[in-house]
Amino acid sequence: MKAVIYEAFNQRPKLVSLPEPAPERHGVVLKVEATGVCRSDWHGWVGHDADIVLPHVPGHELAGVIVATGKDVTRWKAGDRVTVPFVGGCGHCPECHAGHQQVCHNQFQPGFTHWGSFAEFVSIHNADLNLVALPDAVEFATAASLGCRFVTSFRAVVDQGKVAAGQWVAVHGCGGVGLSAIMIASALGANVVAIDIAEDKLELARALGAAATVNARSTANVVEAVMEITGGGAHVSLDALGNPQTCFNSILNLRRRGKHVQVGLMLGDHSTPVVPMSRIVAHELEILGSHGMQAHRYDVMMPMILSGKLKPELLVGKTISLEESIDALISMDRFQGTGTTVITRF
Repeated sequence: MKAVIYEAFNQRPKLVSLPEPAPERHGVVLKVEATGVCRSDWHGWVGHDADIVLPHVPGHELAGVIVATGKDVTRWKAGDRVTVPFVGGCGHCPECHAGHQQVCHNQFQPGFTHWGSFAEFVSIHNADLNLVALPDAVEFATAASLGCRFVTSFRAVVDQGKVAAGQWVAVHGCGGVGLSAIMIASALGANVVAIDIAEDKLELARALGAAATVNARSTANVVEAVMEITGGGAHVSLDALGNPQTCFNSILNLRRRGKHVQVGLMLGDHSTPVVPMSRIVAHELEILGSHGMQAHRYDVMMPMILSGKLKPELLVGKTISLEESIDALISMDRFQGTGTTVITRF
């Protein structure tokens, strides 16, 4: 099979020919029809993820068709259209037993713990627990854009932030994660303030439902701007970028007893950011994380997509080839373009 692989961190990946994977007894092999290029893949490529063992094939936002199943798989068969969360559970630990596969003690992450989907075929473990059926009405490129950014935002907004109609929600960073959060919060009836440094991304944020926008590059004080727009602060605020400044601002722009949800990864030099703890204590703020979403929670999200209440297809910025993914991956830190980039040609 054709695949993109890197043999050292921070060195240019290569397009090579590798043996096709075989399914684990509890897993399946998918023919990859689409896979997203995500900033998390970039974090892996530069060496921020301790799970990655070199050489490595990246890719964790994927959708495809099952071509082979392991002998213990009972729920799936060859020909099924499926997608998968980027965090899969083992099915045996206490968190999995409680339904919290996204924080499984022995989690499986294609593209991190194992070779991923920047390839024609990919092996997925614990298929009966972790796969999600993909309706015919949902295109593969749209489904691939769900796998990390959209579902992480869905959990951040719905399950962690518990956003309700009429609330003010601040979203710091309008990349794939932030734009997903804006669409989801708006669909729930919240009033969203979108913050970014790029006017084209803010324009897309408004098109996706943002009630107000703040250009952090041209605004003297982002926190004060959000506080003024929201009449005292956001009820829920998300750092969708993963930067010490956006994290700090997201906490400070909350109203009393508000909730900050950290969605963007904070890795490497940013892994221990400074936070305004005195404000957190005095205003009884909640600090929450959002790490993917369980396969069984897709049953809540998918009907909203099929009804048109959520339109993740609008977040697909461009589609590229597997070969083009190399340049797309290594340039992710430049935050070029709007929406998500998805590999659809192999």
